Amino acid sequence: MSVVCPECDNPLDIDVDDVEAGEVITCDECGTDLEIVSADPLEIAPVDDEGYDDEEDDLPDDEDDDDDE
Repeated sequence: MSVVCPECDNPLDIDVDDVEAGEVITCDECGTDLEIVSADPLEIAPVDDEGYDDEEDDLPDDEDDDDDE
């Protein structure tokens, strides 16, 4: 199935049988990391690096590390 990169409008040919929701692919044209939001129907979205950083900050282990020092 063909979709368009939301960053550079490059057409991407993605085989929905080879991808799963949550998988990250890279646009060959601009290098943007794109997450497969849904495989059926195929939906992609740019990976938000800040979102991944926030998830790491929310881990309780980060709070415990500060107490040990």
